[in-house]
Amino acid sequence: MAGIDVHGGSSAPSEPLPRLRLVLAVSLDGRLAPAGGGAAQLGGRGDRRALEEALAWADAVLVGAETLRLHGSTCLIHQSDLLEGRTAAGRQPQPVAVAVSRSGRFPPHLPFFRQPLERWLLAPPASPAATGPVLAGFRRRLSLESWGVALAGLAAAGLEHLVVLGGAVLAADLLAADRVQELQLTLCPRLLGGQHTWLPGAGPLPGAGAWRLLESRSLGGDELLLRYGRADDQRASAVGP
Repeated sequence: MAGIDVHGGSSAPSEPLPRLRLVLAVSLDGRLAPAGGGAAQLGGRGDRRALEEALAWADAVLVGAETLRLHGSTCLIHQSDLLEGRTAAGRQPQPVAVAVSRSGRFPPHLPFFRQPLERWLLAPPASPAATGPVLAGFRRRLSLESWGVALAGLAAAGLEHLVVLGGAVLAADLLAADRVQELQLTLCPRLLGGQHTWLPGAGPLPGAGAWRLLESRSLGGDELLLRYGRADDQRASAVGP
């Protein structure tokens, strides 16, 4: 998300901000995609269950524009027990999908626009999407003048738990802005090589080394789930899937 002031904002919001959990499946060498690019199709059945558990926890997902254009859609909950649990709690079957985009421009034929969920758009105030009516396919549009302001707007809209699905640039921006409270990583038994790491071009990050293990479990198929929380987060041990 080059060009977005991820650190900006005149003051810290007084209201609590949403809790962000970054959810990724990565190769053993920390890659998201093959050396030549494209989708790696990482993660098996156990990883899919872990992903859907995170989605069931979430009020919304944040997904970058390039990820949507590449994959065409976002992840949905399919497991019946998870869908029933959300319905029993009076929640929508699927979390809101919040697309993060500099331009707000998407091919109208994307399957994303036919998925059974609510779509919001998060874009900088100077983008083409910042003026005029809400773009077709999106129910709401929010301003991304800084991550502090954007997250405060999402919290004010009632979104307390957010899952970040990528891509890597969006994840790096949020980590650089010190806005992520949890990392949920599935280690997959593959070596991909190349430059497509899950944290591309990152320099020193806030809170380096300040993470503690909240959960680890085998997902089957030689995959391992690791969930870390910020060491200074008093709520981390109490927050489950």
